[in-house]
Amino acid sequence: MSARIVHGGEGIRDSVELLRQGGVVGLPTETVYGLAGNAFDPMAIARIFEAKGRPLSDPLIVHIPEMGWLERVVRFSSDEQRNLVERLAANFWPGPLTLLLPRRPELPDLVTAGSEFVAVRVTSHPIFQEVLRGIVSPLAAPSANRFGRISPTSAIDVQLELGESIDLILDGGSCKHGLESTIVALREDGLEILRPGPITIDQLKEYGHVSSHDGMVNTPGSLPGHYAPKKRLRIIDSDIIPLPSEDRVGLMAFDTSFQEINDQCAVVEVLSASGELKEAAANFYGALRRLDESNVDLILAQSVPEEGIGVAIMDRLRRASYGSLHGTGHQDFNSHA
Repeated sequence: MSARIVHGGEGIRDSVELLRQGGVVGLPTETVYGLAGNAFDPMAIARIFEAKGRPLSDPLIVHIPEMGWLERVVRFSSDEQRNLVERLAANFWPGPLTLLLPRRPELPDLVTAGSEFVAVRVTSHPIFQEVLRGIVSPLAAPSANRFGRISPTSAIDVQLELGESIDLILDGGSCKHGLESTIVALREDGLEILRPGPITIDQLKEYGHVSSHDGMVNTPGSLPGHYAPKKRLRIIDSDIIPLPSEDRVGLMAFDTSFQEINDQCAVVEVLSASGELKEAAANFYGALRRLDESNVDLILAQSVPEEGIGVAIMDRLRRASYGSLHGTGHQDFNSHA
């Protein structure tokens, strides 16, 4: 039996009660929908991994409603670290910024995959905020999809992905940003972006030197083949290409400039008619999911400018393309989702 989709105050109350009992619930955030469980309940955390088919070596993001809750899960290593976190929180929380910080020992090892660091953020979604304050506990919540697959940006996406494996889905409408949060680690020489997202390098520069990590890291979203459709996905930079005659082709276009090949494609999804990157990001996963569920054999995806949130879009697109061609199973990679 598929999980119910619930709404409003009654849905919030039902979600809080299930979470108190150790259940797992699909909840909306401003980035993508998350699969939430009590961060201090090892059995609930185990259910998240089971429902997603997620390797136990992959850490989860912990969500809190405000900065004042941070030391429930984090133990600062220095006053300087605390001061920098407070400055970042004052500007970016609530919002799509996740910080990798030293964990408190009381937090179950399963949440952090045994790491001494925990990924934590304050969501700005009012429904998730109400649930957090209702259960009065931090919630661990990775994206509410099968491991390595397309992230969900609506309640129905969650039901299609995980409906048979979870207890309830709380509908909060479409997600504002449509891409997962930016993950940042605090280093001695500044900030290191471990996963690009809605908070960009330019926004972080006033807090110190900012670098981007290019290798393997033990953080959510670092798998080379993450966010992948089941159909083959190929990234293209120009519309002057020969389309494969043996395949039904779907196109995910950034804007309306690909008119020359639109008529040759069986299905076309335009991320932003005006070429606006934030709109493209918000529409990215929904468009990719619709193409994946269509009757095409191959998905072509137009690259986007790598500036601002375009960096995050291309990060997800490259991982989706790799995963569609090479598989998303953990056994194929020495990394974590």
